[in-house]
Amino acid sequence: SLILIDAESHLDCRRATRRHTYQILTKRPDRMANILRGFDVLPNVWLGTSVEDGRVIDRLDDLRRVPAAIRFVSFEPLIGSVAAGRLNGIHWAIVGGESGPNARPMDPLWIDEIFAMCTDVGAAFFFKQWGGKNKKVAGRSYRGRIWDDVPAATL
Repeated sequence: SLILIDAESHLDCRRATRRHTYQILTKRPDRMANILRGFDVLPNVWLGTSVEDGRVIDRLDDLRRVPAAIRFVSFEPLIGSVAAGRLNGIHWAIVGGESGPNARPMDPLWIDEIFAMCTDVGAAFFFKQWGGKNKKVAGRSYRGRIWDDVPAATL
């Protein structure tokens, strides 16, 4: 959850250190949108939410209300289809499977759905990992290559 006790001082710090890119991720983009209403949009502060499956796809709508130069979604651990989502107004998608001894498998079709959404709106696509019990063995290759795309700064 996003907790900003003094949002203005946090933004002052980020404003003063523009050489750094700050990526802030939350499962509560509705709260993020409300807290940041009226604040300056800083090009070095990228704001995002996590979406694991279709049960929380509404977070994408909330994220679109967040005032940000770059909006991103972390589809990880991807544990179900997100085909009902749309990425318009979102600049970057990060995709990764669950890892560890009790990892649930990730269906390649779910990745294809996200890849198509990115292609439709021109969002950058970053494939982090397949996941599984041994994520290093599963690797990072999707469609025969490594996808490390990141969005271009917008301001």
